[in-house]
Amino acid sequence: MEQTRRGYRDLRAWQEAMKLVTDVYRVTRTFPKDELYGLVSQVRRAAVSVPSNLAEGHGRNSRNEFRQFIGQARGSHSEIETQLEIAKNLE
Repeated sequence: MEQTRRGYRDLRAWQEAMKLVTDVYRVTRTFPKDELYGLVSQVRRAAVSVPSNLAEGHGRNSRNEFRQFIGQARGSHSEIETQLEIAKNLE
């Protein structure tokens, strides 16, 4: 039986990461304007990086490459958590 390769859009992690990007953009719209090029820019880039890395890794030729991109996505997710905690601390 031939196995069909699923696309990155079928990955639950990618789907959840896309929701995260939307949430991050919504939340950061409420940040002060003087943070536009600081925390807002940083957290948005990290958020976009999560699903982007999952998609790129899925398109690679080996499981090891995919794992590497999963690691990068996890790192970006940790960045988001840290940056939002900083924002919370700054109110």
